[in-house]
Amino acid sequence: MAADRAPVLELTGIHKSFPGVKALSNAGLRLYPGEVHTLMGQNGAGKSTLIKVLTGVYTPDEGSMVLDGQPIRPDSTLEAQELGISTVYQEVNLCPNLSVAENIFIGRYPRTWFGVDWKAMREQAATMLRQLEVDIDVTQPLARYSLAIQQMVAISRALNTSAKVLILDEPTSSLDEAEVQLLFRVLRRLRGEGMAILFVTHFLDQTYAISDRITVMRNGEREGEYPASELSRLALVNKMIGAPAQQAEEAAQAAAQAHHAGGTLMTIEGLGRRGALKPVDAEVKQGEVLGLVGLLGSGRTELARLLFGADKADTGSITMGGKTQRFDTPRDAIAAGIGFCSEDRKHEGAILSLSVRENLILAMQARAGVMRAIPMKLQQEIAENYVKWLGIKTASIETPIGTLSGGNQQKVLLARWLATDPKLMILDEPTRGIDVRAKGEIMDYVTTLCRTGMSVLFISSELPEVLRCSDRMVVLRDREKCGEYVRGDLDDQTVLQVIAGEEVEGIRA
Repeated sequence: MAADRAPVLELTGIHKSFPGVKALSNAGLRLYPGEVHTLMGQNGAGKSTLIKVLTGVYTPDEGSMVLDGQPIRPDSTLEAQELGISTVYQEVNLCPNLSVAENIFIGRYPRTWFGVDWKAMREQAATMLRQLEVDIDVTQPLARYSLAIQQMVAISRALNTSAKVLILDEPTSSLDEAEVQLLFRVLRRLRGEGMAILFVTHFLDQTYAISDRITVMRNGEREGEYPASELSRLALVNKMIGAPAQQAEEAAQAAAQAHHAGGTLMTIEGLGRRGALKPVDAEVKQGEVLGLVGLLGSGRTELARLLFGADKADTGSITMGGKTQRFDTPRDAIAAGIGFCSEDRKHEGAILSLSVRENLILAMQARAGVMRAIPMKLQQEIAENYVKWLGIKTASIETPIGTLSGGNQQKVLLARWLATDPKLMILDEPTRGIDVRAKGEIMDYVTTLCRTGMSVLFISSELPEVLRCSDRMVVLRDREKCGEYVRGDLDDQTVLQVIAGEEVEGIRA
């Protein structure tokens, strides 16, 4: 089908580097008119960087971009829009205080000699939305409508720019199933009218429900381009992850590290949040590592945030120590003995301008309260002890944490929570972006702590890490729990089959 036509958009040999990081290396993409083309890849694969190059946010170091046979090099998002490339982002970037009609036409209001033609704008806005199966009062503020309707307004605005290419960046991440189906009906209609649609998602079910072709990215490169009908789910997961086969010696090491878990520390019943996570049942035992396994967007981080009170659950309950707990804020979770190392080290973890000591004692101080300052001598003693124990490489405990390597920053954040003597430590991608040696050291600390009775909820995109360290694993797919397994049930291949939704012979979830 695609081979008989010329692509409306083609990116070839795209390279993009930042200080110390090569984000894209010989990346590419072909997009044809009248298709939904899905861009897949793990976090850090280069999807967002490629889109930002395409939409003029970043300038590529090398490579070519061709639109309708003409070379392009947009220097801004405005120039990209003028060329016919429109983007609808995961977070709707419109003005909720303005009317629906104003949002669709903002910056391009129809005018008469006397100013804005409000009547024509409202009529045109209503007509455009009806073409997307949306019939609402366009004079009302955008904020009055659901997120799904706001997404449709954003798409309508994008189409109002005479778009040739429509990019949808994680548009379904906050939508329920009915809202997703409405969006997909609209996308199929636009595809039938010849629109070229680039769809970015982490959800396997949605990928196969809407895609004509799939481009897989891994480590900043294009791994391959495939017709969706010819790429199985298991093959897609394999190509995205590229996980090396687990060696026999690693399996032996994992078995040697196995230890006996104690009684139940936490019971999770029906915990969920609309648009983020379907209700989940699970339990965490004392002194065990419970791994959360799944692709990015499967619900791993969403579950962790609900357990820490960073997000509020709509359904379900958490029981600790025989009491039903309600974590409305992280402070509630900290008081109950829960620590959380976020995957977003720079924005939700380290305060880069503060010292190692200040970063390390933050959680202790939060638990103590602002009226009970921790004495400086005690702060220094605690910081010195953890710097020595974890081997944190820093000139001084007063050195700004932002000057440390990623691995040493991660060790400081681990120490921050260890200093609170938690019952449960949630580690979300604790080894992302750090070197191999630091990864090994951090994982050794984790297993050592479990032997002392602390429980760990462990999240990682590195499947060998999860398989090696976890006593039990909960597998999530498309925001829903799809299985629970004990150490040894799954290996590097069968875990991919479970993630992809395939049956594994001889294993029951």
